Amino acid sequence: MTSVNAKHEALLDELLKDYTSPQDILGEHGLLKQLTKRVVERVLEAELTAHLGYAPHRRQWAEEKNARNGKGHKTVQTDTGPLDLAVPRDRNGSFAPQLVPKRQRRLEGFDDKVLSLYARGLSTRDIQGHLEELYGTEVSPTLILSITDAVLDEVRPWQARPLASVYPILYFDALFVQSRQEGPVPTKAVDLALGITMDGEKELLGLWLSESEGAKCWLSVFTELQNRGVEDGFIACVDGLKGLPEAIEAVFPKTQVQLCIVHKVRNSLKYVPWKERRAVAADLRAIYGGPHPGGCGAGPGAFCRPLGHQVPGHESELAGRLGPVDGVL
Repeated sequence: MTSVNAKHEALLDELLKDYTSPQDILGEHGLLKQLTKRVVERVLEAELTAHLGYAPHRRQWAEEKNARNGKGHKTVQTDTGPLDLAVPRDRNGSFAPQLVPKRQRRLEGFDDKVLSLYARGLSTRDIQGHLEELYGTEVSPTLILSITDAVLDEVRPWQARPLASVYPILYFDALFVQSRQEGPVPTKAVDLALGITMDGEKELLGLWLSESEGAKCWLSVFTELQNRGVEDGFIACVDGLKGLPEAIEAVFPKTQVQLCIVHKVRNSLKYVPWKERRAVAADLRAIYGGPHPGGCGAGPGAFCRPLGHQVPGHESELAGRLGPVDGVL
């Protein structure tokens, strides 16, 4: 093993001995690109050898009908820019390369770069200019659109897949993201449904894009989940969105709706002065973290009395925001 490593080190030293600048390695005609080209072409030659059954210049049987038939040239897009390849051919045309399949113009990894830029909100023209500036790669907006649209072919079956009939716990919440749409970048809501299976594993049930979060949009989400096979959930953990519990009850009447502790504490702290929030948050954790409704030794009323003169609206309003202590996840 030591001798192999020594050979590798010696080979690297030999390759880098004429290195004078980063362009000698990473440039258009640098070492990295030349090595990639040689390695890919060497693999293609090995694939053709395996397909024909004999090495170059070693054909033994004259009756063999298939043979090498020169090379074709193609340019593929890679992570480091365009790469010109000499692709070997056979006489019968039956050779199908695996590393760079026929009619493929992009090596693995190039599509991921385009999708990553698109997910960050760049337009097709911005992606085109970015790839040309960094990698010297000229791609058309049509190619970029074909790459991004190809993702939809995998997303649609996933979004419509059948679901389990029962989930012990269901989480419903919305994420707010900026989405580019013909120039402007408005903020939209992504409704998210997460379920805990009977085996105790998390499963993302789906994602739905809407203009804003609302009970009406959630009602359509619940109806779609029902159509995909969900019949019941033991507990639905949600935030304090108005109308959301009623929407759940309309589709899943037997599901118990419980409020999320994080949202509950966050909404309660809106009514507390800034300098008191840390102490109040600690007390809230003691209340909601109790083993049972009376386990913490004090209810919301007892909690509010020491801070009644400091909390806007006095203790009654904060107690109303705290709500029931039991039944909270």
